Amino acid sequence: MAATRRADVTWEGDLLKGSGVVSASSSNKFTQLPVSWASRTEAPEGRTSPEELLAAAHASCYAMALSAGLGRQGHPPERLDVSSVVTFDRVGDGWKVTASALTVKGKVPGIDAAAFQQAAEAAKDGCPISGALKGNVDLSVEATLEG
Repeated sequence: MAATRRADVTWEGDLLKGSGVVSASSSNKFTQLPVSWASRTEAPEGRTSPEELLAAAHASCYAMALSAGLGRQGHPPERLDVSSVVTFDRVGDGWKVTASALTVKGKVPGIDAAAFQQAAEAAKDGCPISGALKGNVDLSVEATLEG
């Protein structure tokens, strides 16, 4: 069965001076987070952006994919610290998400750095959010195995 999730936005005003709020309607884990054009292209100033939400989605999806892959190899992780930096940049006459750079530090018993790097790359390629971005956004991963 397919899973669906819903988010809702209310926007008021034009692009440059207007603002909105976004809510996670399926879980209600966040409601009324402020968003604006300035929070996308300048300083966040307490507001979120679609790119920050995309970074959160990519980092959490990637952590799950890497954990699953390591577990299938018989090396379930003790801990994975993952971040995603999503780049939103002017391209031609418009704006585009151009990259999502993942960074992972892992504490994984019984695995060496080369095997961890291989698992990290496989998770980058296999994570469903990566799949949605692939071919349109540059994806990268920097993986460090902690002792």
